[in-house]
Amino acid sequence: MAKRHGVSYQIRVQEINRIYDQHVRRGLPNREIWRRYIYPVYGISERTFYNILKAESEPGNEVPEDVQLYFNFDYGDNK
Repeated sequence: MAKRHGVSYQIRVQEINRIYDQHVRRGLPNREIWRRYIYPVYGISERTFYNILKAESEPGNEVPEDVQLYFNFDYGDNK
């Protein structure tokens, strides 16, 4: 039986994979990406980082469109 994850986990998977994709194109190794950009923000172990990279390819980890609305934390600069 597959483990079921919540919406916050799915959002975190998307964000970590976005960061990973951004830096892997520059030629950085996975460990360096984890050490410089993932660990300081998310505080996850390297093993968890690899599990999250693998989780993106698993079906069922897509965030439903109706839920994405609630996770938009971009408040903008209304100064």
